[in-house]
Amino acid sequence: GALLVSERIDREELCGALSPCSLSFEIVVENPLELYSGAVEIQDINDNDPVFPSSQARLEISESVAAGARFPLESAQDPDVGVNSLQTYQLSANPHFALDVQTRVDGSKYAELVLEKELDREEQRELHLVLTALDGGSPPRSAHVQIHIDVVDANDNAPVFNQSAYKASVRENTPSGTLVARISAYDLDDGPNGDIVYSFSSHTPAKVRELFALDSATGELRVKGQLDYEETKLYEIYLQAKDKGAVPGMAHCKVLVEVVDVNDNAPEVTVTSVYSPVPEDAAPGTVVALLSVTDLDSHDNGLILVQVSDVNDNAPKSSQDSYDVYVLENNVPGIPILNVSATDPDLGRNAHLSYTLLQGDPTVGHIFSINRENGTLYLLSSLDHEYQVEFSMMVQVQDSGSPPLATNVSVSVFVTDLNDNAPTVLYPHPNTTATYTDVVAPGTPAGHMITKVVAVDADAGYNAWISYTLLQATDPSLFSVGLHSGEIFTARQLREDEAPQHTLVILLKDHGEPMLSASATVSISVAEMVKEVFTDLTDMAPANDPRRHVTFYLILAVILVSAAFFITMLSVGIFKCYKWRQSKELFNSSRSTLYRTPGPFHHIDAVRGGFTPPNFYHQVYLTTDSRQSDLLCKKPFTSSPLGSRQSTMRNGEPGLYHQIVGTASRLPTPAE
Repeated sequence: GALLVSERIDREELCGALSPCSLSFEIVVENPLELYSGAVEIQDINDNDPVFPSSQARLEISESVAAGARFPLESAQDPDVGVNSLQTYQLSANPHFALDVQTRVDGSKYAELVLEKELDREEQRELHLVLTALDGGSPPRSAHVQIHIDVVDANDNAPVFNQSAYKASVRENTPSGTLVARISAYDLDDGPNGDIVYSFSSHTPAKVRELFALDSATGELRVKGQLDYEETKLYEIYLQAKDKGAVPGMAHCKVLVEVVDVNDNAPEVTVTSVYSPVPEDAAPGTVVALLSVTDLDSHDNGLILVQVSDVNDNAPKSSQDSYDVYVLENNVPGIPILNVSATDPDLGRNAHLSYTLLQGDPTVGHIFSINRENGTLYLLSSLDHEYQVEFSMMVQVQDSGSPPLATNVSVSVFVTDLNDNAPTVLYPHPNTTATYTDVVAPGTPAGHMITKVVAVDADAGYNAWISYTLLQATDPSLFSVGLHSGEIFTARQLREDEAPQHTLVILLKDHGEPMLSASATVSISVAEMVKEVFTDLTDMAPANDPRRHVTFYLILAVILVSAAFFITMLSVGIFKCYKWRQSKELFNSSRSTLYRTPGPFHHIDAVRGGFTPPNFYHQVYLTTDSRQSDLLCKKPFTSSPLGSRQSTMRNGEPGLYHQIVGTASRLPTPAE
């Protein structure tokens, strides 16, 4: 006897809006046979959304509608019943409309828009609102409709000019059709209510209408007739703008047109009084007639001008009396380096200036050139700081008057240095086949100067500052080089077992940018005797030199001459010693006046030149009566018994002197 649902029940389909919704049925029971009647009530659930007839609604409302006006809206439908049916409406927030929800007799709801704040099309042309319908279910179901409101224009705005007064000026000879001014007005209304027509105000004089024309659509004011400054200097024109509404709005403005004078009137000369006849002996300055001159034009157009002719009474004047120009050497030929500026207060040809380079120095004309018209000074060739540091010249500025006047301007061009020259080695000379060997004896202590690298740099300043460094050496620990002097010293004491020959490569660098460098090769021989030096020099001679035999004989001759010299000196020394002992008593009494001892022999230059070691000089250059191995010369000053001996010694000394010089002259000099 269970009652079952055989298919899905839809209350809205069975009963629609009827409530309550019930289904009746009968049940037959057998044994015993009985008939029962029953009913099933179908209860509603919130299974349907409210529905609007359309998704959008459009309304047209005039901006002149007063507040409080009501506008009904289409209602939404909800097939549910009871609390699940449509219960209320909601409106999106806005400043103009409110929503009033009403209930019909049957209990259904409808909504109306209520205007709370008047509309203004000029402020907002259209509004967009959203109306929402809600039922009473939990949760509630809803539907939305877009409400588009067009604000219909009303002629509630009058035209407005963008300025109340316009100003314009026009020449009196301006042709017809020339634009004088353009006026402009606007109207916030739409359609005919916003269309503007321009016209002359009703009280505009007829003369103005004859001289000016106004375009009713564009507001352009143009010249129509012939303007005359001498007749009217200023026109005050009143214009108006009207819209095309049923009751047109109107605005006014004025245009001030100033007529500009043109020199269209010739001066008129009137003779007001004439004194006639005039005596022939009348003095200068006697009044002959009175004249009056008038001109209808104004300001400068009405003056009588007396022209004053110019006289060339002003010489050209330069902005500077002298110019100092600094130019880098190795410049590109043809570049401008200076513009000589001058002015002349005269007029016309008297003020036309020309520039000339005075040829004081003939070399200036080959190196510099000046533009005759504008005074631009050009370099015609490349300058060299090492060749010439400064150029002085005179520029003459002359006008074209008669007679011409001129002014001279001095120009000094200074050539600034670039580091374009590498250091040049003077000693040892790099471009020669001869080999210079400096000699140092074994046992020489540390710090002993052996020789010196001599170099020069043709640049100036820091570009010519040379530093010396030891780049390469047979034994780097044995020698050192002065950083700024180029002097070569022993870094430690020389031992007996040192290598006999040493080759040093000295790097010479300047301090320019970019840095330039050179190198010098110095040969140093470690030897005790001169013979060893000469032997080394012989060994160092090139094997394929065709003059090696001549060199050998020259070396042999030097050795023989040196030996003869040594024997001679020894003999002279013995003889002198013998004579000296004989006259010791007399000699001691006058020794301080008989001899003078010059300062020590400065052999450092010879050592620097790379000739022979210092001890060689001490061994060879010996003189008599010397305890310091220095050359001594006797100088007689009074008669004495030793006069004959002094004369003999003096006569014998030139030979000795020539012998010494002759020996030394066979050695190479630093210049060689």
